Amino acid sequence: MNGIVLPVLVTLAIQILASLAVFTPPVLAPEASREMGLDASAVGVVTSVIYLSSAAAALMSGGFIVRYGPLRVSQFALLLVAVGSALLALGHPLAVLAAALFIGLGYGPVTPSSSAILGVRTPERLRAFVFSLKQTGVPIGGAIAGAMVPVMMVWSGWRSAALAVAAGSLLLAFAVQGGRATADRDRRPDAPIGALRLREPLRMLWRQRPLRDLALVSFAYSGMQMCLGSYLVVYLHEIGRLSVPAAGAALSVAMAGAVLGRLFWGFVADNFVGPRRLLGLLGLGMSLGAFTLGMLDATSPWAAVVSHAFLFGATAVGWNGVYISEVARIAPKGHEAAVTGASFALTYLGVFVSPLVVWAVVALGAGYAGGFAFVGLLTLWRASVFFRR
Repeated sequence: MNGIVLPVLVTLAIQILASLAVFTPPVLAPEASREMGLDASAVGVVTSVIYLSSAAAALMSGGFIVRYGPLRVSQFALLLVAVGSALLALGHPLAVLAAALFIGLGYGPVTPSSSAILGVRTPERLRAFVFSLKQTGVPIGGAIAGAMVPVMMVWSGWRSAALAVAAGSLLLAFAVQGGRATADRDRRPDAPIGALRLREPLRMLWRQRPLRDLALVSFAYSGMQMCLGSYLVVYLHEIGRLSVPAAGAALSVAMAGAVLGRLFWGFVADNFVGPRRLLGLLGLGMSLGAFTLGMLDATSPWAAVVSHAFLFGATAVGWNGVYISEVARIAPKGHEAAVTGASFALTYLGVFVSPLVVWAVVALGAGYAGGFAFVGLLTLWRASVFFRR
């Protein structure tokens, strides 16, 4: 893993499997919630638990990465994700909450670990594109969840679909072992876990205004990203009257837009538009997507549904690579993983809050469109930062 191609492929595969596990509960929700006697909108609580535990895991990951190496931490993360996915199959509300906790604890260290692997191997001229390429693993995982999980549900039931995700994560954890010697060669086995106190990464993040702005923007943008991932299938099934496979296909289209968007935005940020200004423009785009979602209903043609999903995904899920590359560029040298983890703690906190907001708005009777509009106001507000400074 001395070059850049193999590290990108390994970190991309890990990101895909971890993201697949995160996107699976929303796809299972229409069927699984009915069996458990719950409202499908309660999947927002599951998503929030996943990302609350992700925030804690990301913040704590820096010391573990220094001691055990980023690839070993990634392997352990995949094992936690596998346990969580398997717990989903139990079909009990308490088991689902435990599953969300395990999936979140596994998902949290994935990005800080990949930043540690790629940060020292990526040429500066390719930084935004390489990080964006790695981050396409998030929408690719979502696209697989939207396309394949409904098929597995039809063939063998939603429990088997959850177990299949668990098996894939477990297999990948063992498959990447061969690259550990080079990926983790800079680890310090004698370094105490508490060598970098939990508050210190947050201090480094907060002391630099550009890093602070990025972290706060990621709080808003990540919330919009996960609202799209958590509620699009439910919204199109309940309001748009689409079947679960059709709604899952729309989610796959949104994630395809995100994959292409992440690659395109990374290229644009490296060559044409500054990363911060580009992040502001993407915030405007995702806010527009949120405000217009309520225009889709049972009378909307399929072309309108997939077009909206594609453009919404390209903005609301397409921003991460530009954001992560900018954080890694500004972070103090030698502390990229810790600062990325601290920044992602706020990112995951946004994902914890926003789905709960939508769930609350739906519970109060304003509907999914009202919930998305509320989150859209937040992303619009944070996007304005990049045009004021």
